[in-house]
Amino acid sequence: MTKETGYYAHETAVIDEPCEIGDGTRIWHFAHVMPGARIGPGCNLGQHVYVDRDVSIGARCKVQNNVSVYTRVTLEDDVFCGPSVVFTNVMNPRAFIERKHEFRPTLIRRGATLGANATIVCGVTVGQYALVGAGSVVTRDVPDYALIYGVPTQPHGWVCRCGVALPPGGDGDELVCPACGDRYRLEQGAVRPTQ
Repeated sequence: MTKETGYYAHETAVIDEPCEIGDGTRIWHFAHVMPGARIGPGCNLGQHVYVDRDVSIGARCKVQNNVSVYTRVTLEDDVFCGPSVVFTNVMNPRAFIERKHEFRPTLIRRGATLGANATIVCGVTVGQYALVGAGSVVTRDVPDYALIYGVPTQPHGWVCRCGVALPPGGDGDELVCPACGDRYRLEQGAVRPTQ
């Protein structure tokens, strides 16, 4: 890290200007940040991470090794992308047909976790503090605090903001995190914090 930049980039990383990189962010071996990318403060981008043009990555995100974050993908604050997470941005790609005008936006909301090797098909929103299991394929929107996994993903319960599974419950029930004690209400197929 230098006083001039406020962030650290390994000597093998490629940072194409102009782009924005927040203070305290660390960019590791062979990463590539394209022009127009915006990366918040306190992030960690692992080896071989690619950040495409006009991508927005919020504060304190962790993007592990071998992840490519393509144009029209937005990561809000505190998002975790496990190793080799895959993002897409076109539904029907062909090498011989230009479809950049068809890029679909993908939004990963605050605090969400994407497990290693998860594939996020373009055009979806992964809700805040949701947890996507390793190796999953996400083809539709994911609710806040949802625990999902599988190919394609299926719901398997709810998780606390701290990432621990909440006990099962029915509509109107209060769910209490067994690890940190945070409380949630399950209503109409959605979980909301009560504190």
